[in-house]
Amino acid sequence: MGFWYGAWSVFSTLNKSLVFAFCLLFLGSQAAFAQLFETRARQAFLIDADTGTVLFSKNPDEKIPPASLAKLMTMEVVFNAIKSGRLSMSDAFYVSEHAWRTGGAVSGTSTMFAEIKSSVPLEALIQGVIVQSANDGCIIIAEGMAGSEENFARLMTERAHKIGLTDSVFVNSSGLPAEGQHVTMRDLVTLATHLWREYPEFYKYYAQESFTWNKILQRNRNPLLRMDIGADGLKTGFTEASGYAIVGSVNRNGRRLFMAMSGLETERMDIFAEGETIGNVSVFGGAKGELAVRAKGPVAIFRPITNADSLRARIVYQGPIPAPVEEGQRIGTLKVWIGDTLSQETPLYAAESIA
Repeated sequence: MGFWYGAWSVFSTLNKSLVFAFCLLFLGSQAAFAQLFETRARQAFLIDADTGTVLFSKNPDEKIPPASLAKLMTMEVVFNAIKSGRLSMSDAFYVSEHAWRTGGAVSGTSTMFAEIKSSVPLEALIQGVIVQSANDGCIIIAEGMAGSEENFARLMTERAHKIGLTDSVFVNSSGLPAEGQHVTMRDLVTLATHLWREYPEFYKYYAQESFTWNKILQRNRNPLLRMDIGADGLKTGFTEASGYAIVGSVNRNGRRLFMAMSGLETERMDIFAEGETIGNVSVFGGAKGELAVRAKGPVAIFRPITNADSLRARIVYQGPIPAPVEEGQRIGTLKVWIGDTLSQETPLYAAESIA
């Protein structure tokens, strides 16, 4: 199976506006900030951590799908269980077939590549969920703690309401698309502040640059960590309905800010020209062992503005392809994911004939 990954700069207009927002507050007055800063995000909420002062607000109580931001609540339930003595970091959790298929290596979503029917220590699962945004890690934890994702999601919602998230409901542990779950920017800032105050011994994981599991290294997807602005957390997310979202924290010169933003846009980008070879697939019993494949026209996509790491593509086909092969024969599909969402599928065809 062929692979192709996009790589673009995370220093986009919107990310620069995030940096500008944080830095202006550290250097200037709040009044100046209110007059000078605007964002193309549809929802945003920014507070000073020490005083709780609201520094910027734009549709903060509008309900949106949480996407991977739901993982913040998953971790709160885990951290609370450890703090109360119901779990320990050395506990190991079993990887079920459901967890593997829904969030693991075969799912095509964000994963820590936990092996089916293995056991994974809780500390590794925590790092997988926080650093790698691992859906399999979330499901493994949910099943281990509550028997099923459904039961665990009820715990998430109950716990959310208990700590002050008044407008949030969770249906699963990963944030994968599901009817009925939603959050608000105000609730997400409340949650981020709570994580920082209540669990300082675990909050450090949100600043961890990378994590390796099953011999696969993945870097933290939070672009703020690489901007040298004092950022030390927390999470990014994406849904087709709401666009890109981020919950961020900055600590600089003794002052800490928390911000949540959603509804960040995408940009159109041409990734393959008309007639361009997209990749090669294996051939069995032919004059050649590999076959070039291409689409019938150019391939373009609306790429992420805020998080380049969330866009990835894969050539999917049943192979090896048996010879003979005729030029123009349908071979497979180019599938492109944005975060956990399968965003685009493009048919691929043989670029040549093979006897």
